[in-house]
Amino acid sequence: MTEESDWIREARAGDQNAFGRLVVAYQTPVYNLAYRMLGNKAEAEDAAQEAFLRAYTHLRSYDPNRPFRSWLLSIASHYCIDRIRRRRITWLPLEDEFAEPYHMTSKSPNPETVATQREQEEQVQELLDELSPTDRAAITLRYWYDCSYEEIAEMLNLTVSAVKSRLHRARHTLAESLEGESTYAMQTG
Repeated sequence: MTEESDWIREARAGDQNAFGRLVVAYQTPVYNLAYRMLGNKAEAEDAAQEAFLRAYTHLRSYDPNRPFRSWLLSIASHYCIDRIRRRRITWLPLEDEFAEPYHMTSKSPNPETVATQREQEEQVQELLDELSPTDRAAITLRYWYDCSYEEIAEMLNLTVSAVKSRLHRARHTLAESLEGESTYAMQTG
């Protein structure tokens, strides 16, 4: 058995410390998923906490034959989808901090590199905000978490063909948005 399997077994038996170890192990991926989907640091923190609370209360329903990571990210993505659907106005405040970049080119990047990277992250987040909640979840799970079509289908309660279709449509929408922004920048620049 792996250490994670032991923690899951112990947590299912009521050991809160074991569940705490699972939280520590998965807090960054859950937060980053929530941030990518919600686009707001405070909302992402709340969503991550709610996802762990829901995971804890439903731990007995977890199937140990499934990867725990997939089950937990599924809970987080469904919560974020519900939260997005309840929103009336979606916007990304300028003062929000962004999730830590996935790849850093050096240990101490220069200010210009940091500014460019933040600008690109803001552009990506704005493009993600244009997608439907389910498409946003599919894109995030595929390209930030490298989940397979089958994993995404299971997490979002879709068929594999529906996932492929949603990803294709979302990529097309994102490409059109990027193309439109490039054209606008060239016309105004």
